[in-house]
Amino acid sequence: MEKFKRKWLLFFLSVAAICVAGAFLPDSPGLWESNAAVDTADVAWMITATIFVLMMTPGLSFFYGGMVGKKNVISTILQGFIAMGIVSVLWVVVGFSLSFGEDIGGVIGNPLTFFMFRGVGGQTDELLAPTIPLALFALFQMKFAIITPSLITGSFAERVKFSAYMVFMVLFCLVIYCPLAHCTWHPEGLFRSWGVVDFAGGIVVHASSGVAALAGAVFLGRRVQGARSDAPANIPYVVLGAAMLWLGWFGFNAGSSLHADAVAVKAFLNTNTACATAMLSWIFLDAIQGRKASAMGASVGAVVGLVAITPSAGYVSVGQSLFIAFATTLVCNWACHRTERSHRLDDALDVFPTHGTGGIVGTLLTGIFIQEGLISGTAEGFTVFLLHVAAVSIVFAYTFIMSMALYWLVNKMIPMCVSRQSEQIGLDVSQHGESYNFANLDDPDDRGEMKY
Repeated sequence: MEKFKRKWLLFFLSVAAICVAGAFLPDSPGLWESNAAVDTADVAWMITATIFVLMMTPGLSFFYGGMVGKKNVISTILQGFIAMGIVSVLWVVVGFSLSFGEDIGGVIGNPLTFFMFRGVGGQTDELLAPTIPLALFALFQMKFAIITPSLITGSFAERVKFSAYMVFMVLFCLVIYCPLAHCTWHPEGLFRSWGVVDFAGGIVVHASSGVAALAGAVFLGRRVQGARSDAPANIPYVVLGAAMLWLGWFGFNAGSSLHADAVAVKAFLNTNTACATAMLSWIFLDAIQGRKASAMGASVGAVVGLVAITPSAGYVSVGQSLFIAFATTLVCNWACHRTERSHRLDDALDVFPTHGTGGIVGTLLTGIFIQEGLISGTAEGFTVFLLHVAAVSIVFAYTFIMSMALYWLVNKMIPMCVSRQSEQIGLDVSQHGESYNFANLDDPDDRGEMKY
């Protein structure tokens, strides 16, 4: 019990230290004064887009929460929801600076550039945010950083310890997400200097989270056979979550234009078109393979379409978005059903077959379709495609290796998997003392470890 209390005391003291330090860091003079370079239309749209992207995280929580067994609904939803708290604070302290601070070698930002949001206010930034306040750009990017570790949770659902997950989330953001964001989106980032494009996060968000999820499934192993349930707790939650993701993704993709302009409208159009195409393709694929056209399949298909179009949403034509969604759905549908038959890999909610595979395939197709026509036939066009292949390969290798290292490190500090008894009881009760299934919390047999 004393060890349990000390662990949570460390979490509390970490937050307290940040808050106390913040009291001695007042705003710089003139930080929030009006700026003639600010475009009010862009500001209005980007505030709206930022709200939409944040809404995706609770949407994802419902999407995942409905898929798991009834003993793990609350824990799964909370794993996504808590990211809004942890990553928001981490982003203010150092995450934004590591991602978009002064370039260091093309791979990381200077952690002191925007430490504790120093200098981040109402002014524009010629490189990062020429027509909107830098603080708004930082907030928009924060929402991407929030949802990325949330996506990973689906792979190790129903078996990971809550406190260990929170530590992993912090390390993932610092060691994996921030360097990839810098390489891809900073004007002087490595991938960007190569000519690799990622409009809204095919590499940074989906490939990284999917590969980290794959590493998590490998490292943590399979769930206890008697504890896992293949029956989703609440399919209406899944549909609701997918609908919230569909809506929020308009901010995710169209907002990545950073302007209220035609590119944002193009991204909006392509996002909706790809989502609809993939949803239909998924349920038709299932039907011709002898499966029923299900609400679950329609929801998963819609999300795959959103993932597929993310890296190219502002670049490709609407016709090309149809093809990208269709081709990616074929691959992801095959990958999902292949994973279901695997007796070694337990990616509980198919994070890698959907987000990881979808982000990778979408990025590779971006390397083809950003040229005029299908394939330009020129050496330059083929070179651009090869650069996207190289970027994806680097991201896969780096994310997988570093994720395995982070899982190992966290597991040394806090065992990541709950006990067999707690897994059988369910994480809602054993980790959080709450129950979606109205378990008897006064019964010691229903309480498990009751440890976080």
